[in-house]
Amino acid sequence: MRILLTANASYAPPRGGATRSNLVWLERMAEAGHECRVVAATFAGSESDEAPPRRVVITAVDDPSQRTQTLRREIAEFQPDWTLVSSEDVGHVLLREAQQSAPGRVVYLAHTPQFFPFGPASWNPEPQGAEWVARSAGVVVLGRHMAGYVERHAGCRPEIIHPPIYGEGPFRRYGHFGSGLVTMINPCAVKGIDIFLALARRLPGVRFGALPGWGGTSADLRALRALPNVTLLPACRNIEEILEGACVLLAPSLWYEGFGLIVMEAQLRGVPVVASDSGGLVEAKEGTGFVIPVRPIERFEPVFDELGIPRAVAPEQDIDPWVAALHSLLSDRDLYEAEAERARQAALRFVSAIRPNRMEEFLASLAPAQMAQPPTVNQPAAARDALANLSPEKRALLRQRLRQRAADPE
Repeated sequence: MRILLTANASYAPPRGGATRSNLVWLERMAEAGHECRVVAATFAGSESDEAPPRRVVITAVDDPSQRTQTLRREIAEFQPDWTLVSSEDVGHVLLREAQQSAPGRVVYLAHTPQFFPFGPASWNPEPQGAEWVARSAGVVVLGRHMAGYVERHAGCRPEIIHPPIYGEGPFRRYGHFGSGLVTMINPCAVKGIDIFLALARRLPGVRFGALPGWGGTSADLRALRALPNVTLLPACRNIEEILEGACVLLAPSLWYEGFGLIVMEAQLRGVPVVASDSGGLVEAKEGTGFVIPVRPIERFEPVFDELGIPRAVAPEQDIDPWVAALHSLLSDRDLYEAEAERARQAALRFVSAIRPNRMEEFLASLAPAQMAQPPTVNQPAAARDALANLSPEKRALLRQRLRQRAADPE
C-alpha cells in the first residue's frame, strides 16, 4: 500500500502524543514494506537532533497555504491508496483538500477533540467538516471513550486502534516510596498548572518536578521557578529519563482529553498517577485509584498568549482532594506500594493486548467510501464561506491557531 499522512503539526521532530502515535503506525507499515509519506508543518522554536524515521519520507512545509498545495501535489503524484488526515488541522483545510483530491480514500485520525470539526470541545465546529469526517472511508480513535464521543457527535462508528507506542518491554519499575519527585508533564493552563502550583504551595515539604512542554508560557515558567520546592526538568528524548525520578505523576488536566498516553507510560513503570476525571484520562487509568473530579474549562477567549494558545476560563478548583491524595500516597508505604503494583499490572494488561499491526490490517481491509457527490472543489470560496459563518471570537481563534507552526496538544 501507499500511505500518505498529513497534519498541521511538526513531524521532524514529532511534537506531542498524536504525532508520536502516527509516526509509530507509519514506521510499522514502512517496515512491513508499505510506502509511507508525510506532509506536515515545521517546528519553529528549537532545534532537535532527533532524526526522522528513515523509512518514512517527511515533507515539512512552513507556510500553511503552501502546505495545502503540497498535499494536493503529493496526492496527484504519489497516488496513495489511503490519505490519513490527523486531527491537528484546526481549520479543517487539510481535511477539505484530502477529500477533494482523494475522494473516498480518506481516513481521519481523531486524536484531539479541540481540533475536531464537531462536538462540544471543538474550537472550530464546522458542519461541512463534520460531514467530511462522517463520509471518510474510516475514522480511527485511540480508545473507547473517544469512540463514544465521535459516534455521538459525528454520527459515525470509528475503529479503536491503540498505537504500539510503549515499546516491547520488559518495562523497568521506577516508582519508589519515600524518594523521587511529584512530577507533572507540560504544566500549562489547559493541563492544570494552577492545581500543580497550589499543591506545591500547600505542601512545602514535598519535592515537585515539572517538565515544560508545548503549552508552557514564560509566565508559567516564572511561577514554577518562584517555588523553592519545584525543580524544572530538562527536555529529554526518552520519557523514561523523567519517570525514573518520579514517585507520583500528576495529570490534573482541565480540558477534554482524548486519552492519556503519559498516564499509561507512568503506570507501566510502577509510578502511581493522580489524575483528573477529564475525558479519556479515566480510561487511561484502567480502573486504578486516585481519579479526582475537576471543574473543567468553561470556554476559551480570543485572547492569546505568546504561544498562540487562547486564554482558558476555568472555575476555581477544590485543591483539598488533591492534597489528601498526595498525603496518602506519600505517607503510607503500604498504600503506595499497593497502588503502584495495581497501576503497573493494569498497564501491563492493557499494553499486552495492543496489536502492533492493527493499523495495517485495518487499512488493508478498507474499501473506498462511496461518495454521494464530490466535496466542494472551489476551495477559496469554501474557505471564505466557512470563515464568514464564524463568530468574531471563533474567527480570531482560527486565525491565531493557523499561524502556529507546530500545534499538537496531546
